[in-house]
Amino acid sequence: MTTSDRRSALRAGAGLVAGGAFAAACSPSGPPSGTAARHAPISPDARSAAPAPGSATPASPIAPAPRAFPGQPAQITHGPRDRARVALTFHGQGEPAIAEALLQEAERHGARVTVLAVGTWLDEHPGLARRILDGGHDLGNHTQRHLDINAMSEAEATAEITGCADRLRRLTGSVGTWFRPSQAARASPLVERLARRAGYPHVLSYDVDSLDFTSPGASAVARTILGRVRGGSVVSLHFGYADTVAALPAVLDELTRRGLRAVTTTELIG
Repeated sequence: MTTSDRRSALRAGAGLVAGGAFAAACSPSGPPSGTAARHAPISPDARSAAPAPGSATPASPIAPAPRAFPGQPAQITHGPRDRARVALTFHGQGEPAIAEALLQEAERHGARVTVLAVGTWLDEHPGLARRILDGGHDLGNHTQRHLDINAMSEAEATAEITGCADRLRRLTGSVGTWFRPSQAARASPLVERLARRAGYPHVLSYDVDSLDFTSPGASAVARTILGRVRGGSVVSLHFGYADTVAALPAVLDELTRRGLRAVTTTELIG
């Protein structure tokens, strides 16, 4: 990351993230291991506001449930191209302070996003489920442990999908609005069938990969997104990366300049 990108990340984090490298959220091969990355500090207020690990946030009001969209494929990669809307979708895992910074930045711009949460992340930070919903964002299922779900047996894949669904239901009253497979852009036919059995009529894929998990620098993340995004696009991003925090303001400003609104995936498709 360049010095300029690092300054941008610190500003975008609004004091929630401090210098150094940041903990990875999730990537096609999972979080990096064996690095010397330092986790961003969590403020005392953030600690006191979040429930203790394993506790349940009140499930009222009940969160939206998955919807079937007639005419849409089983695996959705983008929305209607004739609408001036895009969906920014985040793989939900990693340092909660960075997640909060990203949510705040989106809300400051009047944008709504979609968060596909990992079940173990919800176990560690249960208060984030309601925080996401209270911000007007979509919340969905990104499997329980973020492993290669397409390589699993039927029993293992079922456990990954239903494990995260159960946590979402306990925390919000719903299994979430979307399912996205872990470590894969698209679900195998088996995983697609298991997701449908678990209550998800569609699998959510994407047509724009930000590649933010490679930590290429904030400017590169913004260029990748803005070079490929168009009306109806579903963009894949991640919680947990400083580059994403730093890139988001420029991305949202440019989308606005182009007349594109960042909305939830439900709004994009519906």
